[in-house]
Amino acid sequence: MKLIDSHCHLNYAGLAERQDEVLNSARDRGVAGFLNISTRQSEWGDVLGAAERNPDVWATVGVHPHEADAHPDLGAAALIEGANNSRIIAIGECGLDYHYDKSDRAAQRDRFQAHIDAARETGLPLVVHTRDAEDDTAEILGRAVREGGISGVLHCFTGTADLARKALDFGFFISLSGIVTFKNAKDLQDTAKWLPSDRVVIETDSPFLAPVPHRGQTCEPAFVADTAAFVADLRGEGVDKLAETTTANFFRLFSRAAA
Repeated sequence: MKLIDSHCHLNYAGLAERQDEVLNSARDRGVAGFLNISTRQSEWGDVLGAAERNPDVWATVGVHPHEADAHPDLGAAALIEGANNSRIIAIGECGLDYHYDKSDRAAQRDRFQAHIDAARETGLPLVVHTRDAEDDTAEILGRAVREGGISGVLHCFTGTADLARKALDFGFFISLSGIVTFKNAKDLQDTAKWLPSDRVVIETDSPFLAPVPHRGQTCEPAFVADTAAFVADLRGEGVDKLAETTTANFFRLFSRAAA
């Protein structure tokens, strides 16, 4: 079995102090690749560093919507420059979060557009975070896709079935995290059952959101195997088949990693 953790934060506290151990534990469970995600400009160097030290780790450049206010001058040019490295395979994570409103909503939308512009210029896919902002997310992405040159994934998907269908119509992928294993995630589980097999990827979002049976622990990339097993059972397919499909999807979406 060969799995990819399509979204993890290896440089966050809880993982950074034992990064080599964390990676080896995941490899022992069949995890053959890791996408190390950046959330603020100051960490781009460290996130890339993990990818440069490990041939099975890739990186992104981006600014989380929570950090929009702290990056008032971030434009597409900085993202394009930051992505000028073969180990950088995506732009993000970026997007909108109206649940916590840790940054001004207008600032979030402006930074999101900068990421979209950078993705179009570099040809790299977007890693999109959206929470309680479905209408604006769909409107912004829909316009970007119509203008051309945009692909990506809605990471750690927790949205409605309607948003999932819109994302699929845009040509985007859907990433399932450990949240899909939670008892109160019935609507998400229903969505996971019908998602097209060629548009699904799996992630941990570690060190957050540890899946059952690891709830309450620091999440690790190794736990992507538990989420994969749950999703495979949910969809009525073998976990080996799900692993094969989601891994192929990862390399199809993140084509710079395949190269």
